[in-house]
Amino acid sequence: MGKIKLADISTTPPKGYDKKKYKKEQNEMAKEIGKLHEIMFAEGKNSLLVVLQGMDSSGKDGATRETFKYCSPNGIKATSFKKPTDEEFAHDFLWRVHKLAPAKGTIRVFIRSHYEDILIQRVHKWINEEHVTKRINAINAWEDLLQFDNNTTVLKFYMHLSEERQLEKLQERIDDPEKNWKHNDGDWEERKLWDKYRDAYEDAIDRSIVPWVIAPVDSRTYRNWFITKKVLETMRAMKMELPKIEK
Repeated sequence: MGKIKLADISTTPPKGYDKKKYKKEQNEMAKEIGKLHEIMFAEGKNSLLVVLQGMDSSGKDGATRETFKYCSPNGIKATSFKKPTDEEFAHDFLWRVHKLAPAKGTIRVFIRSHYEDILIQRVHKWINEEHVTKRINAINAWEDLLQFDNNTTVLKFYMHLSEERQLEKLQERIDDPEKNWKHNDGDWEERKLWDKYRDAYEDAIDRSIVPWVIAPVDSRTYRNWFITKKVLETMRAMKMELPKIEK
């Protein structure tokens, strides 16, 4: 397989996209995810780790809300990864992540994830290329361990946002008083490194053993539909069943 070129992949919905139709379909699929999640929790045999990675303002929080809006709080949790604490810095980079992996019967959503440690740290040259390779190998081994040892399906989304759409969304945070709380000067600084982040993402995707799903996210409605559909297909494939009383 050749090196992925994210610039060659569309960030927008396909031709003929009907926003109203897709929004209705997404809602119905989210309802089914809620039902399957209940079965997953009751059966206690499978778990799902959903990883959402992407540039600032790619819609990770919004996609999480929409996809899992019919799931019971019992058995699902989202974790947003920020700058490591002093305690986390004192351990290996996977220490803070491993303890948050989903238990059997549950879903865990990583809003940003262990990949931050081969993205932001690489772009800012806080680690060298040898360190990057060792971390990629460690991530591949860890994700394989989750699947092999705990029956955890790892589903990874790259939130594929265009540079133009990001500019619009970052500006919204300044112009819209209801979104001012999301504004962060640092996001504008990171935007200046767009090309370097793109290169880092492409390399991470290429060297991953667990395949990434490239999710077009310029449109909120299509983004939610796309991610919900993939999560639903993944959960259906688990062939889960409610436990029955033996007679």
